[in-house]
Amino acid sequence: MSEQSQTLAVRLTPPGRGAVATILVAGSAARDVVGRTFRPAGAEGWSQTELRCIRAGRWNGEGGEEVVVAALAGDQVEVHCHGGDAAAGAILSTLAHHGCQEVSWRDWLGMSHADPLAAEAAIALSQAPTERTAAMLLDQYQGALRCALADVLEQLERGDVPSAREGLDALLALAPLGLHLVEPWRVVIAGRPNVGKSTLLNAILGYQRSIVCDVPGTTRDVVTALTAFDGWPVELADTAGLRSGGDRLESAGMERAIASLATADLTLLVGESGRPWSDDERRMMESGRPTLPVLNKCDLIDLRGRPAGENAIPVSALTGAGLELLAAAIARRLVSAPPGPGAAAPFSSWQVEALVAVRSALQDRNIAAAIEVLFPLVRESRV
Repeated sequence: MSEQSQTLAVRLTPPGRGAVATILVAGSAARDVVGRTFRPAGAEGWSQTELRCIRAGRWNGEGGEEVVVAALAGDQVEVHCHGGDAAAGAILSTLAHHGCQEVSWRDWLGMSHADPLAAEAAIALSQAPTERTAAMLLDQYQGALRCALADVLEQLERGDVPSAREGLDALLALAPLGLHLVEPWRVVIAGRPNVGKSTLLNAILGYQRSIVCDVPGTTRDVVTALTAFDGWPVELADTAGLRSGGDRLESAGMERAIASLATADLTLLVGESGRPWSDDERRMMESGRPTLPVLNKCDLIDLRGRPAGENAIPVSALTGAGLELLAAAIARRLVSAPPGPGAAAPFSSWQVEALVAVRSALQDRNIAAAIEVLFPLVRESRV
């Protein structure tokens, strides 16, 4: 294999519109390949450029794309050009013509990071929907999870199984949160027709996402929207009202609503203030699935006589009363004990599966098998 074929070209910035696009050329022939096409401004040629120096010039000589090129290291060069796909695509094509292999930035992260957890955290960081989840993923990128796993591994190697189990259980306790640092929690709004579910969805979001009408059965499909509560990403789903009867379309909507409930991380069961819960609604609250009862239209009645022990949250989707209380309650139900800064948490399915495998091995008193699973995850700390 030639030196050029071992040299990679990676677009580090996302495709689409942007002010600047960045392309990394990495490999033993990186400087040579760039020098074949890049013409720096000034009398000093590219071959005379020292490491960590930045040069302005043109790609493909006079009339070519204006670029800024940085020699990061002996085997890495960054090319910065105008944003958008045309300029970056032209530069990548030229690099491919000179023997570079184009790879995605995700593949590049996997190749360039000795720590597989850091590489995965970097990818997840690019997809983090909120500042709060990005902060947690940044902690994992900086080694929080790897250090915690290294501690568990060290405890197993010296035979301290109880401490290892304690550390393992602490990590697995945060797995539900970690798995929702990129993927949003799913919160489904359910209840009888005409209790104001769609109005409540719109009020929470602050804009009209769902059609509102005083005719029962208006919502026929599942309407979703993304938002966040206390920094935790949530997909809200408005569903068709649940009742017996209805036409074929409404029945189909209710089937979709029931299917949505089966996949919900939390159900907001919306009732109407001043109206008792039905037997079906009470069974839903007692089903064991995470359910938060909400009494809408509290602006229409006096709630001072509400029965003691009623745990439903009174709101008015029309006036906005109680919405802040509801938002706080949703956040608490999804994440009852938020971890502090720097906390370690598994954040992908395969990480959780690996930790479950370690726990299973410990239950079988197979310490060697547990160590075998953990060792590849913390290999950077052993280099």
